[in-house]
Amino acid sequence: MATDDNKQKKLTIPFKTRIAIAFLNTFTDNAQRSDGSINRRFLRLFDFRAPPNPKPVNSVSTSDFVVDPSRDLWFRLFTPHAVSAGDRVPVVIFFHGGGFAFLSPNAHPYDGVCRRFARKLPAYVVSVNYRLAPEHRYPAQYDDGYDVVRFLEENRGEVLPANADLSRCFFAGDSAGGNIAHNVAIRVCRERCFPAVKLVGMISIQPFFGGEERTEAEKSLVGMPLVSPERTDWCWRAMLPEGANRDHEAAKPSAVDISGLDYPDTMVVVAGFDPLKDWQRSYFEWLKLSGKRATLVEYPNMFHAFYIFPELPEAGQLIQQIKDFVEERVASNST
Repeated sequence: MATDDNKQKKLTIPFKTRIAIAFLNTFTDNAQRSDGSINRRFLRLFDFRAPPNPKPVNSVSTSDFVVDPSRDLWFRLFTPHAVSAGDRVPVVIFFHGGGFAFLSPNAHPYDGVCRRFARKLPAYVVSVNYRLAPEHRYPAQYDDGYDVVRFLEENRGEVLPANADLSRCFFAGDSAGGNIAHNVAIRVCRERCFPAVKLVGMISIQPFFGGEERTEAEKSLVGMPLVSPERTDWCWRAMLPEGANRDHEAAKPSAVDISGLDYPDTMVVVAGFDPLKDWQRSYFEWLKLSGKRATLVEYPNMFHAFYIFPELPEAGQLIQQIKDFVEERVASNST
């Protein structure tokens, strides 16, 4: 796979962000055991979480809803309060990143991201707490995402405010969450059994895809923040079925034919210093070859997961571009 040349460029990261990245790297690397398991007890020492808050903070309140306690399936609802009661407000179903194995909706970075989405889009944001690998392998994460969509369909009157418009529904996710959003969307489009939930857009932020071959970006972008072939290989081994390799359909979208599905218009976000960028561009190209509308949004000077760091100007720029995409899709589906 071809990639643009970053050899003449240098990644520049503010000191505050570098400290946060170093913490995240240490946090995840030291929790991964050589036998493929995760030291969850160690993670809990550093996994600082934000509780739900029914009192609006910066015009957004949060509440948690249990879908299935037997598998700890729940979601956090982010409610924007700076909207008029008569407005029809879109619903964004969000899947967090973390290599299928780490983090949650109440982790501080994702609580903050979803608050910004809810306030600035604005939208009701449903952030899904799916089961994590390696304790729960494929297809557990996709099953959980699908079941949350079904729960919203069946319980929308009890869970969502009256002005939350499920006919203006978006799936969104970053990294592994982008992978989950894609695969849940395929299932929703195939089964076509949700009359209230109309999926009108996909927001795919640096989605985590892969394959057995090494791309030029994976080979050349060495020492980048958060992502390396060694880390991503570990995550695939933890998530994929026993004995499967990275050409499995969970890792490689092109293994599945979606040409006959009513797959939503998609916004794919790529960063220049992300070793996964060639896979993400391939995903974008495959969507177009499958007859789907897709838009590529590039941040040539950014790295994987840059948007969770609010101190970066590009993080705010991306949220504005997501807002523009949501508004365009809503307008297109209102005519």
